[in-house]
Amino acid sequence: MRVVIQRVAEASVEVGGRVVASIGRGILVLAAFKSGEQTDELEWMARKCLELRIFEDSEGKMNRSVIDEDGEVLVVSQFTLYGNCRKGRRPAYTLSAPADEAVERYRRFIEIMSSYYPKVSEGVFGAKMKVRLTNDGPVTLIVDRGVAAL
Repeated sequence: MRVVIQRVAEASVEVGGRVVASIGRGILVLAAFKSGEQTDELEWMARKCLELRIFEDSEGKMNRSVIDEDGEVLVVSQFTLYGNCRKGRRPAYTLSAPADEAVERYRRFIEIMSSYYPKVSEGVFGAKMKVRLTNDGPVTLIVDRGVAAL
């Protein structure tokens, strides 16, 4: 599993001209799923997203999590995070889980996050979405447990 986490002042998802989810201060989590991942990977990633200390404390150090800040979380599926751009000009998505597998992992990921923290919203899996955000900082992190270089 791979995620991009952005600390946001606000974020929203629009599908078909209608806002389906919006949050205030918190984190936007763009999530991609790889074939064959186990539930423990989803558990690890959910906790990592919620517990990362990327909000400033009273001394200006990034020492507080979204939970500590009582912030909100917006999760959006983003299979393109596994796009391989090494060859040619069109990304290959062979590492991305097929849609039927990915939607199960996405659902489970949301369930796990929500079991730890109630302020979790989500986009619409597989939909053409317009994601709007105001990046706060900016703070943007890539988390991929399976790739040592990241």
